[in-house]
Parts: sequence; structure tokens; C-alpha cells
Amino acid sequence: MPFLLRNLTLNPGDEEALLRPLVARAARVAESEITSLTLVRKGVDARKKGRIKLVYTVQFSLKDEHKVKTGGDLTRLEPVTPKRFPRLAPRDGIVVVGMGPAGLFAALRLAEYGLSATILERGRAVDERSRDVARFWRLGELDPESNVQFGEGGAGTFSDGKLTCRVKDPNTRYVLEQLVRFGAPEEILYAAKPHIGTDRLRTVVRGIRERLNAAGFEIRFESLLSGVEFQKGRVAGVRVNGGEESPCEFLVLAPGHSARDTYAMLLDAGVRIEQKPFAVGLRVEHPQRLIDEIQYGRNPHPALPPAEYALTYNNRETGRSAYSFCMCPGGVVVAAASEPGGVVVNGMSGYRRNSPSANSALVATVGREDFGSAEPLAGVEFQRLLERRAFEAGGGGYLAPAQNLLAFLGQGRGTVATSYRPGCTESELSGLFPPPVTATLREGIRDFENRMRGFISAEATLIGVETRTSSPVRIPRGEDLQSVTHRGLYPTGEGAGYAGGIMSAALDGIRVADAIAAALGLEAP
Repeated sequence: MPFLLRNLTLNPGDEEALLRPLVARAARVAESEITSLTLVRKGVDARKKGRIKLVYTVQFSLKDEHKVKTGGDLTRLEPVTPKRFPRLAPRDGIVVVGMGPAGLFAALRLAEYGLSATILERGRAVDERSRDVARFWRLGELDPESNVQFGEGGAGTFSDGKLTCRVKDPNTRYVLEQLVRFGAPEEILYAAKPHIGTDRLRTVVRGIRERLNAAGFEIRFESLLSGVEFQKGRVAGVRVNGGEESPCEFLVLAPGHSARDTYAMLLDAGVRIEQKPFAVGLRVEHPQRLIDEIQYGRNPHPALPPAEYALTYNNRETGRSAYSFCMCPGGVVVAAASEPGGVVVNGMSGYRRNSPSANSALVATVGREDFGSAEPLAGVEFQRLLERRAFEAGGGGYLAPAQNLLAFLGQGRGTVATSYRPGCTESELSGLFPPPVTATLREGIRDFENRMRGFISAEATLIGVETRTSSPVRIPRGEDLQSVTHRGLYPTGEGAGYAGGIMSAALDGIRVADAIAAALGLEAP
């Protein structure tokens, strides 16, 4: 039986081979007793700028596992029990909508049960999609069906590829192992803040597709779910691209957080949908060297990774919050629109995170008081309003409005410098939002300066608008993960309101696949 050992520390630049004697010392065994040693987690402890440490969790096995019980630091040791998956009989009638992480991992799990399905993806395969996105960034020519939001891999394909997740789920390790299997760097298995990078994530997506093809799945690109047929309150079929109809008994709905037309179609069909609070704001871009110095101190060790940050602010009087979101060290700011006439920004970085800039969303919470209506899709219309304002402020052509951070705060002036493509127009950003949202953003930024001295800088630029932080709706489901109004409909992932990133969406997709197996009466042998 293998064991986990936590809180091993090394100095930046130390060889990781030094972990082996540390493990032996903690377990009170000879190094020769250790038969295997694998990194499970690697993080940076930068709380003391002059004594930055690398912190590890490792998994190891011994020739005689009973020896570890005779002594050692048992408070840091934890036995590891391997997870076993059932093999179940095939069943037809399953349709998966969406090839983001929720849809892909739902399909992978169904394949492990011996099941197969038809997968519908409104966008294009990742290689063709990448060319469409590159053209949009270069020329400002948007394809509404193949863009940063729609296509194989989902919105996360053009991001930092972050794999952090606050959800405690036994399948977390399984998801990471699957990603490595299909081409992700092995270090995600142990990094404290794992990421794949947009460049490597595309390779992973192709690998998953090949696995599903081999398992008998039918994958259909440029296939929009345009209707669902219900009989006696249960899913009976789907309509594709406005015409073609196919029978369906189990519908895994993983459309992503920007599938506004899908929300409207489901609402018209009588599916219960509820508006949900989310957050909107701006992207802030700093020189990466400045963030490194703030987080690590002057002249940081070259072995340290590009520094990150996560900041939150709460106003107890107004009940509003501001926070950083999807921080991309060594990244770029990208255009992420999916509808004509609207500007949306997001952050992206490659595996090496070697851009000279760091960027993050700075967003404030919004809800019904901002939407002006209790209608289920009022949050969607609020997003559209902000995106159209940004388009107008940018002057058209998907140029984004931008402003120096000091100018936004009324504390002076500075240059506007950003990596955003296809380009920016210097503009006053405060008028893009309702006054309470602008006020909360300014309060939050000033508070962030208290914890990261130098954050407010003449070298920082704000770019607008960031509106796609999470889904503006939730499709309620019961304990069996089916829609509360329609049996056989399994809303899942970020687009359904049940996740907030690649990892949590993948985990939710797995839960839905397990629920379908349970509904079929299939159990592990």
C-alpha cells in the first residue's frame, strides 16, 4: 500500500532528489526500503520574503509497508487506497451536448462504463477553431459559431488552463491522471497550482477525441442543439441545426456559460431556468517583473515560477464584493466575444508562461438589483448591455476600451499598454458599469494595494469588459442530477450553473455520467 507524506520543504533551486532522504527520515526507514516516490503536490510558500520555500507532498511505497507503522511522523502520513472503476454493459440513447470539460469528462466516464453516445458540438474541431480565433484576433472578423467560447475544448481551451479547484472530490486525482494520459505535462499531478497552458490543452483535447472515437462515440461538429422533444415530461429526442431530429433518452447538457440561445430555447420549452448572481469587471495588466517583485521581493530567485495573486474585498455596508479572477502570469489579454457587436475580454497564457505581462480579471459581484428584473435571462441581457457599451467605447472592429489604472482611480495619469488583440482605444471605463459596480471596483483595487504594495501603478492598464466569469443562469436539478422539471435532462458543468473552471466542470461531468449509469440500473460487479 502506498503512503502520502505532506509538508516536505526544499529551498528554491534545490534538487528534488533531496526529497528521498527526507522521506526516509520522516518514515524512519532506510532509503533502500523506498521502492517508488512520486510527487503529488508542489507549491511555493512565499509568506516570508527572505525565506521562500518549496513545499511538497509525495506518494511513496516501501518494500515492507508494515515498517512505516513502527515509527515515523504519522501526523503527515496517509495511506492511499486505489480507486476501482466498474465495467458495465453498453446502452444506446445518450446524447452529450458540448465538448468543454464537463461534456468531455462525462463522455470519458460513460466510456469506462462500456457506454457510448452521440456528442454534439456547435463549434468546430480544435485545429480549425484555432485558425478562426487567430483570424478574429488579427483582423477583428468574428465567427459566431467558432470562437473563444464555442468549439472543441470549450472556453477553457483559450485560457491559462488552470486546474485549481476548491471542491473536495475523490475524482480530482483521476481527472489529472486522464489529462496527463492525453498529453498534459506530468507536473500537474503534484503542482500546488497546476495549469496546462492553452498550447498544451489543445493537444489534450485532440487526445480525448481520439479515445472517444475508438470507444464508438459519434462526434458531430458544427451541430447546434436547436430543440429538445419532451414526452410526458421526459426527454424523447433532440433537434439539430433547426431540422434533423434524433431519438434521445438521456441528454447530458453541457453547453458552456455563453450558450445564450440554448438557454432561451430551453426556457421556451418549459425547462426551469433561474437567474444567478455572477461578476463583471475589467482585465488589469501589469509587467510580470512587477508582480514577481511584489510577491517574492527584490531580485527573486530565477528558479521561482512567475508569481501569481488572488485578492478579495468585501464591503459589509453594501454587501458587494470585488475580487481577482482567472489570473494569468506570463500571459496575454484576449478578445473573447461570441456575439456580433459586443466586446468581451479574457486572459490566456501558454504552458511556459513566458510573456512579459501578467493579467487578471478584477470583477465585482452583480445580481437582481443590477439586472432590473426577476426574469430568468435578465443576467444575460445585462451582460449584453455591458458588452455593447464596450464595443461602442472601443470604436468598433472589436477594439477594446482601455485606461491606465491611475486614471481610472483618479490618482493621476499613465500610459495605456496592453497585449490585447486586435487592439485598444483609450477610453473612460467608469461609464461602462452601473455606479455601484464602478464604486466597488475602485474600492477593491485600493484595498488590494494594502496587501500588494505596488499593485496600483502607472505601469498597469485596465481593459474592458470582463462579463463571462460564470454562467448567468442555473438549470435546477434534483439529487439524481436530472432537471427538476424534465426527466432524462442532465444539466452539467459551468453552463448549467454547477461549476467554475476546468476542474470543477470535469468533476461535475463525471458525476452526471455516474448518475446516468445509476438510472440505467447498472452497478459495479
